[in-house]
Order: sequence, then structure tokens, then C-alpha cells
Amino acid sequence: GASQLERRVPTPPRDGAIACVREIPKTHTKRDMEGFYVGTFAALAVACVLLEVRKQQRQGASDAQHKVTPAFMAFRNNYLVVYSLMMAGDWLQGPYVYALYKHYGYSTGDIGKLFIAGFGSSMIFGTIVGSLADRYGRKLAGLTYVATYIASCITKHWSDYGVLMLGRFFGGIATSLLFTAFESWLVSEHFSRNYDPEWLNGTFSKAIFIGNGVVSIVAGLLANYLVTDMDFGPVAPFDAAATFLAVGGIIIATTWTENKGAVSENASLQASFGAAKNAIFNDKKVLYLGAMQSLFEAAMYSFVFLWTPALSPNDEDIPHGMIFATMMVACMIGSSMTARLLGNKDLRPEKYMQYVFVAAAGSLSLPILLKMFPFSPNYAKGMPITFEGKLTLFGFLVFEAMVGIFWPSMMKMRATYVPEEVRSTVMNCFRIPLNLFVCIILYNVALFPLSFMFAMCVLFLITAAYLQRKLEILTSARGATVPQHNI
Repeated sequence: GASQLERRVPTPPRDGAIACVREIPKTHTKRDMEGFYVGTFAALAVACVLLEVRKQQRQGASDAQHKVTPAFMAFRNNYLVVYSLMMAGDWLQGPYVYALYKHYGYSTGDIGKLFIAGFGSSMIFGTIVGSLADRYGRKLAGLTYVATYIASCITKHWSDYGVLMLGRFFGGIATSLLFTAFESWLVSEHFSRNYDPEWLNGTFSKAIFIGNGVVSIVAGLLANYLVTDMDFGPVAPFDAAATFLAVGGIIIATTWTENKGAVSENASLQASFGAAKNAIFNDKKVLYLGAMQSLFEAAMYSFVFLWTPALSPNDEDIPHGMIFATMMVACMIGSSMTARLLGNKDLRPEKYMQYVFVAAAGSLSLPILLKMFPFSPNYAKGMPITFEGKLTLFGFLVFEAMVGIFWPSMMKMRATYVPEEVRSTVMNCFRIPLNLFVCIILYNVALFPLSFMFAMCVLFLITAAYLQRKLEILTSARGATVPQHNI
């Protein structure tokens, strides 16, 4: 139940002993390393712009070839505006959730309980709300997301622990809806309007590039501006988030049509969950998809707690904001690359995602290998990032690029294989193991050494690659790409 940027806020486990600690001036550190970080960010930014320009050129040619209609372009742009506003409401909150709780005087232990409550709420109640979305409508679910997240933002004006806990409860429900209701509405509406299934690829790619890339960086800068430059206090980003959410809610209410799954409104929750269970366990394609999603996202959310201690194991001085922005650009590069991958009819996501998982596993194995074969025997508190740290950072940027490929590719496969009638319910069921795992990690994060955590992530990703291989064999053998229920 955490917002996107909040999930980037690390809780650093430690590994091993510090060989040598000595203080050095931080001004010297910043002067020496500023060029490295700025250069890395600039190089990736240029690469991202070039990829996006080429993608737009290819997209224009493809749209002309496939005779994309103005009606579809209006439909896509409407969805992208709404999705961007919803993601802005999510991203704006992240940088200052922890800071706000600290501002109210709560201890790290109390704050940890609030975070666990959010993920627990998402795991338990989010699944129920997802089932209700299939029964009563995805548009209504989108408006419920807006209402619950605005309610969560409003609670931040009170310092009372119970009120803040209620806010986490609302936030957990909202997070589940964010990652299920909007995608379910889009896919159902796309096919109900008889648009070309291939056009859905571009929508997925653009949604991730804008919502998870551009919006994340702009939202982080806006939140910092409101708190630091305007001196509005740590509650200001939540008020801004509520504003963006309200605008998006108005657009949904006035422009979206309702669509539902095939489950009857009179059906019980038990019947809805039974239908979702049958869809998952009676179709290996859906089961493999759910397992891969849970495994990859478990590694991704674990990475949130790992990247800071991995880059600064002995309190080396690193610019977290610049590194985060650079990671987001790497993610945008991945999403730009996905448009080309999905546009290649000879390269199905069932095939290339195997290599994405393997590359992600290799990138997160770097901290383990570099710990086994260190380059620098002595470390110093306050020093610039080490050579091992630089190599690790480049590995993390590769991982973020794989994240950028993962999201639109997984959306494409879910649109292909997950039954329409229980789409939201199934997608929320996929998130149950993830939220349970994150709760366990948050509760016991200090007990796990850093190398063990990375090894666990690598194991998850290798297992995902194995399941992806099985999915490719299964779909290739049957010659099935799009089941009838999704055409």
C-alpha cells in the first residue's frame, strides 16, 4: 500500500564490518563526484530522448500503416491524461510520507507499523475491492481510487496515530485499485470498441513512459519545490496530490463509460473469488503469469530497501535524489525499447521476457560478486562512491531498464491471457503473495544481511525466467496467442 516514490525510500540493512572509517570534508566529496552523476544522468537522458524520437517516428509510420482512427487517438489520449493524473497523485506523496511521520514525532518502529498496515490493507481489502470492480464496474472502481486516496491525503493533516493509521488503510485500498482497475477498464473498453489489438501495445508503452517515468520525476521536483522553496510544510505534497486526483476524477466521471466483467452483480464474493481461482488454477498460462508478476515485483520492492546500502555500505556520500532521477530515466529507456519489441511480430513477449528476467537477475547479482572480489580494501565514511559502487550503480540502471520493459510487456500478456470477466479480481489475487512478502520483509528487514537479500532477489528472477520459458513453450505448442474471451 505504498506510493511509487515512497517505495524508493530505503531502510538500510547492513552487511559485515567497516574496514576503515575516517571523516573527510563533504564539500570535497561533492566536488569530486558531481561530474560522474551529472554525466551519467545526461548520457541516459540523451539516449532516452533519441529512443523516444525514433519511437515516435516509427509509431507515426505504424499508425498510418494500420490506419489508426482519430476516434482511437482521442480514446488513447484521454486514458493517458487520466492515468498520468492518477500516477501524479501517487508519486507526489512518496518523498514526504516518512518525513511527515517523523515531523509528527513518531519513532522508526511506529512508522514501520504504519507502512505494514498499508501493505496489509492492500493485501486483504484491496483484493475484495478488485472483485467488486468486476461486478459493479471499473469506472466506479477508478472513482473509488480517487475517493480513497484523497481521503488518505486528508488524514495527513492530523498527527493522531489512529487517524494516520486510517490513512494507511485507505492508501492500501487505493494502491490495489491503481494497479488493477485502470488497466482492466482500458483493456475491456479497447476490445468493446473493436479497436485493433495491436494498438494496445502503444498505449501500454506510452502509459509506462509517461506515468512511471516523466510524471515521477516532475512530481518529485514539484513536491520538493512546495516543501523546500515555498516552505508550505511536509503536508503540501499531499494537498497537491489530492488536487491532481480530483481533476482526474472529474475527467473519469464526465468522459468514461462503464464496463464490467461477466460476473453478475448478484453473485457473492465467494462466487467471484471462486471464478478467479478457477481462472488461475485451471489455466496454466494465467498461473504462470501470476507467479512471474509476484516474483518480479517481490524482487523490485526488495530492491527499494537495498539500493542505498548497496551503493554506500560504509556511509559513502551519495546524492540520493540524483541517483533516483537517473534510475527513472533508465526505466523510461526500457519503456521506449518495449514499443519496438512489442511492435515486432516475430518477437513475442512470451519469448523476450525470458531474457529480461535473466538480465535483471544478472544486474542484481553484481553486489554479491563484488563483495566476494572487492577492488578496494579500505573504505571511509563520507568518501565518494567507490569503484565497486559505480559498477553496482550501472548494474542497478540495467535493472531499472528491465523494469521499464517489464510493465508494458506484462500488461500485454495479461490483456492476452487473463479472462475479461474476472480481470480485476485475478490481478488483485496476483498481488496477495507480493504484499505478504513485503510485510514480512518490512517487519524483519534488520535481520537479513544485504548479500542474502540480493541472492533472494536473484533466485526470484531466475525462477521467473524459468516460468516464462514454460509459458512460451505452452503457448507455442498450442499455437494460441489470444484466447477467444479476449478478442
